[in-house]
Amino acid sequence: MQVRLDSEEAQVAFGEALGQVLQGRGRVYLEGELGAGKTTLTRGILRAYGHQGAVKSPTYTLVEPYELGSQRIYHLDLYRLSDPEELEFIGGRDVLADDALSIIEWPSRGEGWLPEPDLRLVLEVVDSGRLVSLVAGSDQGERTLASLQRQVSNANKLSNASKIGNASKLSSDQLESGVIQWK
Repeated sequence: MQVRLDSEEAQVAFGEALGQVLQGRGRVYLEGELGAGKTTLTRGILRAYGHQGAVKSPTYTLVEPYELGSQRIYHLDLYRLSDPEELEFIGGRDVLADDALSIIEWPSRGEGWLPEPDLRLVLEVVDSGRLVSLVAGSDQGERTLASLQRQVSNANKLSNASKIGNASKLSSDQLESGVIQWK
């Protein structure tokens, strides 16, 4: 599945929709160059659980835990990790074994130590926006993508029926290339 995001607002809205379908569980890997929008997308995911504050990338602390209602969410940034074994020293096994949502930026730095993701997102800068490619890595990831696709389809049906184009904060159009335009 590919999604085109033309603004920061679209990134946050898409992240929020993704957060809703994740239901507070799983491992999500975010890949992309510096400035691709990994933390912006994470902000949207956290908003799905009620977080309204700033979201900083935990580049120096490596992990930022969030307790949002009954949800535990861990935001990891492995950019400064020099060896995947360092994850052992920061309690990585406990974080990843927890029945929580783990959002991991720069997962390639933990390669060989990290388990496979449920969902892998690759963000690319294109023009003034972003192109996000989503790939499931587990049954849970497949269910998440299917739920997200249904949400897009339902928004399209509501948009076409009402001609308003705003169904629960999201509006999308299916492009000929198979890329979803998220507005």
